[in-house]
Amino acid sequence: MQTGPQQAPSVTPARVTAVCVVHTLRPEPTNPDGRTAIDKRAVPGPVEAGPLGLAGDRQQDTRHHGGHEQAVYAYADEDAAWWAGELGREIPAGLFGENLRTTGVDVTGAEIGERWRIGGSTGTGGVLVQVTSPRIPCATFQRRVGEEHWVKRFTDRGAPGAYLAVIEPGPLAAGDAIEVIFRPGHGVTIGDTLLRPEPAVMRRLLDADAGPGFDLTPKMREFATKAAARS
Repeated sequence: MQTGPQQAPSVTPARVTAVCVVHTLRPEPTNPDGRTAIDKRAVPGPVEAGPLGLAGDRQQDTRHHGGHEQAVYAYADEDAAWWAGELGREIPAGLFGENLRTTGVDVTGAEIGERWRIGGSTGTGGVLVQVTSPRIPCATFQRRVGEEHWVKRFTDRGAPGAYLAVIEPGPLAAGDAIEVIFRPGHGVTIGDTLLRPEPAVMRRLLDADAGPGFDLTPKMREFATKAAARS
């Protein structure tokens, strides 16, 4: 039997570990202009975050990426470390096309509509973002990573990262603290909404959308409505 005071388990403070923007445009046959901006790499901050994304960044396939609902893409260090072990290679910040690499925040477990304050002091200042939707892997992503059956493998892992809308703009830099300041309380997470979610789960999300204090983005509302209608 253990006696005496017990040391509490350490908790990694939630923070940004890298801010990434496009490094170079790469050939991509499926995009309208034949190029992709998926090659993101970490840059020294601060980088201004606005309603359409980060200064110095861009999206080539604007039909499927970008806009207010997908202004910033966040991926967790913890999930990147899992893939590094699985693939036997480094997963540097930006390899998955992410704008923010984070630590200490549960990206997969974030509720749709959850809000994070990044930087600033407790509860004020900094950049306010809202979790909107999961990243859906595509053939461009597979070509970027260069692993066979990557779309299926990434999907099966169930840790897709999260798209964020920028509610209050401002500068972002590595080391910025991340504070989860609001959760809608419906319990439907990024992990729950990847690809073919359970209809009952999507109905719960739509019920929350119909109530006060929470609004789905148009794309997620359309997705949830279609998913909820499946028997």
